[in-house]
Amino acid sequence: MTTTVIDPRSVWDAALGELQLRVTRANYETWLKHTVGVSLRDGEFVIGAPNAFVLEALEQRMFSLISETIEHVLNEPVNVSFRVSMSSGGSSVAEDRVPAPPTPARDAAPASTEPAQFEWPPYTRLIKLNARYTFDRFVVGRSNELAHAAAEAVAAKPGSTYNPLVMYSGVGLGKTHLLHAIGHRAVAMGLSVIYATTEKFTNDYIKAIREGTTEEFRDHYRNADMLLLDDIQFLIGKEQTQEGFFHTFNALHMANRQIVVTSDRPVSALRLLEDRIQSRLTGGLVVDMQPPAIETRLAILKVKAEQAGHDVPESVLELLAERVYDNVRELEGSLNRVIALAHATDSPIDVDLVTRAIDDMVDSLTTREAPPDLVLDTVAAHFGMGIDALAGRKRDKKTALARHVAMYLLREDAKLRLTAIGRVLGGKDHTTVGHGCDRIAVQLGVDSALRRQVANIREALAAS
Repeated sequence: MTTTVIDPRSVWDAALGELQLRVTRANYETWLKHTVGVSLRDGEFVIGAPNAFVLEALEQRMFSLISETIEHVLNEPVNVSFRVSMSSGGSSVAEDRVPAPPTPARDAAPASTEPAQFEWPPYTRLIKLNARYTFDRFVVGRSNELAHAAAEAVAAKPGSTYNPLVMYSGVGLGKTHLLHAIGHRAVAMGLSVIYATTEKFTNDYIKAIREGTTEEFRDHYRNADMLLLDDIQFLIGKEQTQEGFFHTFNALHMANRQIVVTSDRPVSALRLLEDRIQSRLTGGLVVDMQPPAIETRLAILKVKAEQAGHDVPESVLELLAERVYDNVRELEGSLNRVIALAHATDSPIDVDLVTRAIDDMVDSLTTREAPPDLVLDTVAAHFGMGIDALAGRKRDKKTALARHVAMYLLREDAKLRLTAIGRVLGGKDHTTVGHGCDRIAVQLGVDSALRRQVANIREALAAS
C-alpha cells in the first residue's frame, strides 16, 4: 500500500492563493507573503513566519481564517501552529518564537565556520526633550493639579505607580510639558527613556515592516525603561500601527516598564481605537487638564515674565490674565506680543501698550460668530445623531443633553437670541431655550466631562 506524502509547502501555497482573495492587499503583503508551509504531521500543520513579530500578528489576528482555509484545502480538520523559521539550502529549520536574523546580501562573503554576525541599522537612542519643559517650570493650579501630582508620582517611582498614565486635554494646556518633565526626571535617574510622537512611532513601525527590520523595532521600543508617547489619538484608523503598539505596550507593561501617553480627548472618546488598546489604557490612571482659571493664568504670566527677564507691571499682567484664553500658548503669545511691541517702539510696558498689542488679536478670538447650521452639524456629529433629533421632541438623556448643548453654543458662539434659537430648534419656546442654556452653564462649572465635551465641539467648530 502506497502512502501519499503531502508537501506542506504546496498545501500552504494553495492556501495562500485563497487567502490572497480574502484579505486586503496590505494585510497579505505585510503578514502572509513571506510565510511558508513547514510541516504536516499527525494532524498538525506548522506555518513558518519570517520573525516573531509576524508570528504574533498571525496568531492574534488571522488564526481562525488561516485554520479554516487550510482545512478547506486539505478537506480534513487540522491543528494549526506557527513558528519562526528560516530557509537554508532547501531545508527548513524551525525555531519556536526565535527571531530570524536578516538574510545576508547575495554578494556576501562565503560563510565561515564562526556563527554569522548580522548588524541592524542602528536606531538612535538619543531623545529630544525640551529643556524648558521641566517640573520646576510648570505652574500648578486647580485645572491641572491632579495631572501634575500623577506625573510627579510616576517620575518618582516609574513602573510601580499609575502604569500606564494617560493625560488628556485640549491643545496648549501643558500635557506635553508634563510628558517631557517626566522624561527629564527619568534621565536624571539614569533610566533609558524613549520619547516619541505617535507620528514617529507610526513611521518607525511602517519603515521596519518595509525594510524587514521589525526585530530592531521591537528591541528599540521594548527595551526602554520608560516609553513616553505623545498624541495617541493619531493611532485612530491605523490598524497595523495599533497592532504594533498593542504588543509593545504588553511587553513593557509585563516587564514593569513605565508607559505614559497623552491624548487630546478621553480614552472613551478615542473612537475606532481597538477595544483591547482602550482597555489597557484605562487600566492605569487617566487624568484630564482643563483651561487655567484666572489665578493660574496670572501666575503663569508672572513666571513667563520672570523667565524672559522683563519687569512687567502687575496691572499689565492682570489685564492679560482677565482676557479669556483657551490655552496657555495663547496666553504666552499675548505676553510675547506685548514685549515685542515695547521693544520695537521703545515704549513702556503699560495698559495702553497692551490695548494696542492684543486687542485686535483678542477681538478675532472672542467675537467670531459660528454659523448656526455649523453649530448644529458639529453638535449632532459629536453625539452621533442627526440634526432632526436636536429639533425633535425626544427626551431621552442623551438627546436632551445634546439639545441643551446646542442651545448653549447657539447662544454663546453663534450669538443668537433665545427666540431665534427656538426657531432653529423646531419652534421651541424661548423660556425653554433659556432654561437649557442656563442648565449647561451651571453644569460646566462642576462637570469636567461636560467641559471636555464642549471644548471638543468648540475645537471642531474652530477647525471648520
